Amino acid sequence: MLEELLRLAHVIGATVLLGTGAGIAFFMVMARRTESPTLIAHVAGTVVIADTIFTATAAIVQPITGYCLARIIGWPVTEGWVWLSLLLYVFVGLFWLPVVWIQIRLRDIARVSAANGSALPPQWFSLYRIWFACGFPAFFAVIAIIWLMLTKPDISFGII
Repeated sequence: MLEELLRLAHVIGATVLLGTGAGIAFFMVMARRTESPTLIAHVAGTVVIADTIFTATAAIVQPITGYCLARIIGWPVTEGWVWLSLLLYVFVGLFWLPVVWIQIRLRDIARVSAANGSALPPQWFSLYRIWFACGFPAFFAVIAIIWLMLTKPDISFGII
């Protein structure tokens, strides 16, 4: 019973990470297309909240449930697919942490522009391009992690 509950929590966490990431990206891209500082400030504010509530929570739960599952089932953490999943998880985190900071900056800059009734400054568009570019490697790494979890391929690195 514990194994099934851990699997469920782990799958839900993976789904939340993938779904929230894709949803956040979609809504930010759609808001950016309007070039409306007021709308962008609102959407970016919602994105920051969603990332805090959903992504951060799932990011904490994933390694805990994954470790507990590995212990219960008997998978060594040094098994190739587990090790690669963990490596990719760290890779995703290295992109996600700056993205969170960028989202907060995008929100704040848009709020100032909305309050002043001015257009978004060039700095906003520069940060947005970085934010957008960071999403692709993180998104595909999450897809790869999910694939590894589902297929559990026999991977040998020869160093573990």
